[in-house]
Amino acid sequence: MWKPKKFKYTYLFATLYVFTLTIPSATAVYWAFGDQLLNHSNAFSLLPKTAFRDVAVTLMLIHQFITFGFACTPLYFVWEKVIGMHETRNICLRALARIPVVIPIWFMAIIFPFFGPINSAVGAMLVSFTVYIIPTLAHMLTYRKASARQNAAEKLLFFIPSWTAMYVFNAFVVVWILVVGFGFGGYASITNIMKQINTFGLFAKCYQCKPPTPTVVEAPHRHITNF
Repeated sequence: MWKPKKFKYTYLFATLYVFTLTIPSATAVYWAFGDQLLNHSNAFSLLPKTAFRDVAVTLMLIHQFITFGFACTPLYFVWEKVIGMHETRNICLRALARIPVVIPIWFMAIIFPFFGPINSAVGAMLVSFTVYIIPTLAHMLTYRKASARQNAAEKLLFFIPSWTAMYVFNAFVVVWILVVGFGFGGYASITNIMKQINTFGLFAKCYQCKPPTPTVVEAPHRHITNF
């Protein structure tokens, strides 16, 4: 954050993380369960109850706790500024001061367990623009003039032969994400929400979990005697 020039390495590591962990695991689950995931945004509910599933759930919970802490950090700072705790050095005291921020968010998560379909729509409609389309267009507009390209702080990478190739690549990213991400992704996510909207409910005990297997009770045998 203090050295924007190094932020490109953050993007690089994030991309490696996606290609080495997120995409392979998502591909494996889609390969195994296919269209069942259209009606089950919680993929863990489809996995068989094994020790591997329990480990995966535990790791995901740890991941969510860490992500929650990172995502809420700006909100924590604003809240501490409001109540006058931003200059306190006591970590425990600052942690207690953040509880009023955590509880409402936690309560909202319990009320609305169907965040998955909504998140997919937000990702297709908004993230496509904020992460891919807008930065790419901004890069193209910034270096549209020859003088800007000559004085560019970041030079072209060794495998990109010219600025023309850079513009072609950027244009491909914009068109591809606009058609596939925003277009097809937005249509699929909205259609999925419309199909699942009748299953949405507040304070669901187990959202989209498999129904319990009914227990078969055998009737007592009756001995009939023929006379």
